Amino acid sequence: MSETSRATPATRLVETMCSIIATDGLDAVTVREVARAAGVSIGAVQHHFRSKEDMLMAAFRHVVETTEMRVAAVELGAEVRQNLSAILRELLPLDATRTREAKVYVAFAARAATSEELAEVQRGTLEHITTQLADAFALAAEHTGTRPSRADLHREAQLLLALTDGLTLDAVSRGRRPDPSRLGALLDVYLGRVLPD
Repeated sequence: MSETSRATPATRLVETMCSIIATDGLDAVTVREVARAAGVSIGAVQHHFRSKEDMLMAAFRHVVETTEMRVAAVELGAEVRQNLSAILRELLPLDATRTREAKVYVAFAARAATSEELAEVQRGTLEHITTQLADAFALAAEHTGTRPSRADLHREAQLLLALTDGLTLDAVSRGRRPDPSRLGALLDVYLGRVLPD
C-alpha cells in the first residue's frame, strides 16, 4: 500500500493544497479549487477546514513537519562536513518532493512577514533545524577535543542555514527547474571553506 493511499482524507487535501501552492501560489488555494484538484466535494473540504486561513496553516505545518522529520532522521557520524551536508541537502530543492516543499516554504516565508501566526511557525522551524546543525558541529568538536560555546555553535548553524535558505530562494525563483548538481556543488564549496580539511 502506498503512502498516499494510507493518508487520511485531511492529509490528502493538504497534499493537494501544497501542489496548488507550488504551482500557482497561495492565492490560488480556495475551497473550490482544492475540491476540484482533489476530486472531492466542496463540503468534504469544508468538513476539515473552516476557512482559507485554516487551509493555508495546515499546508504550511505539513511542509514544516515533513521537512523536520527528514532532518531529524539524518544519522550523525564522526565527520562534521558530511553531517552538515546531509542535513542541508534535506532542505535544498534537489528532487521533485523537495522542490515542491521549497516552493511552498518560500511562498509562506514571504507571507510570514505580515502574519504573526505564520511567523511563529517559521521561527519554531528555523530554531529546530538550527539546533540540529549546532548538534552536528558539537559532535565534531567532541572528536577534536575543542570546546566551543553553545552560542558559537548556534551562530555557525544560523549562518549555514541562511546560506541554504539563500540557495533555495535563488533556485526556486529562477523560473525553471532547479539544478541539483549546481546546488550541491555550491553547498560543498561553502562547506569546504567553513570546514577545510
